[in-house]
Amino acid sequence: MKILFYSAREYDVETFNESNKIAQNDIKYVEEKLNNNTVHLAQGYSAICVFVNDCLDREVIDGLAEKDVGLIALRCAGFNNVDIERCKQKAIKVVRVPEYSPYAVAEHALCLMLSLNRKINKSYNRVRDGNFSLQGLLGFDFHGKTIGIIGTGKIGSVLAKIVVAMGMRVVAYDPFTNLECINLGVEYVSIDELYELSDVISLHCPLNDHTKYLINQKAIDKMKDGVMLINTSRGAVVDTCALIDGLKSKKIGYLGMDVYEQEANLFFMDKSCEIIDDDVFERLLTFPNVLITAHQGFFTEQALMNIADTTLQSVEAFENKQLLRYEVK
Repeated sequence: MKILFYSAREYDVETFNESNKIAQNDIKYVEEKLNNNTVHLAQGYSAICVFVNDCLDREVIDGLAEKDVGLIALRCAGFNNVDIERCKQKAIKVVRVPEYSPYAVAEHALCLMLSLNRKINKSYNRVRDGNFSLQGLLGFDFHGKTIGIIGTGKIGSVLAKIVVAMGMRVVAYDPFTNLECINLGVEYVSIDELYELSDVISLHCPLNDHTKYLINQKAIDKMKDGVMLINTSRGAVVDTCALIDGLKSKKIGYLGMDVYEQEANLFFMDKSCEIIDDDVFERLLTFPNVLITAHQGFFTEQALMNIADTTLQSVEAFENKQLLRYEVK
């Protein structure tokens, strides 16, 4: 099958080429993101493969339909960037990769927690400069603290296992309880109770109409003073301006982010020689208790191969008119 691969990076090409050795699909890789200005590139392709920051709004979907694209293969779990209803209207199938590696993201959330608490980034820079002072590097024991996990699907439940082993009390909020979490001793509470009880809050929910700006000024006001907030889900789950206010008031004592609402024009690109004109993002970088990574939570060898394998399996099923196991409906 002919597949146009948008937002391609070197690691994408390597893993998909490895996974494609048997199926031998005709894949063309382009670095451009999908949007209304690049949709014309899909002419002559039966399927396209896209990532989290590609734009698949109504206008783009119409453009894909005009070019007889029949399949949109998301090489990620989230699909908030896709107008699913318009895809249905245009008879375009959409598939995703829901379980590429929950361990990768959960472990990255833990990495942010540990690094923020023990100031690893600061310590690293100090030692390289010959500064071996411990002043300002004081942390705390996670053992005995309470962590609130919002969203106890695959990723949230993996994180729950890890932090239970660390001796943390785990409270959770999710419209659907997870029996595995309950068996671990996780306590399901209301969202307000979670805010009030938690020393650490980690976000693992999808982005939709119910979760957009879930973490806003009212939510932050209900949290403990000095709370640690970790977001490895989607940027728009939090109101970034409210985060800045929370940091300035010291209500938020630590902030770890692997996602950012306006990341589409920043992440996955080298902008080290450019002036970044996103004032909100630049303001976040001024806080000493903020640690930002560029959407790398998924970025492990195992996850990349799982993404490639699952995506190409869906392509094969579509080509053979078989049931699409991971279709977004």
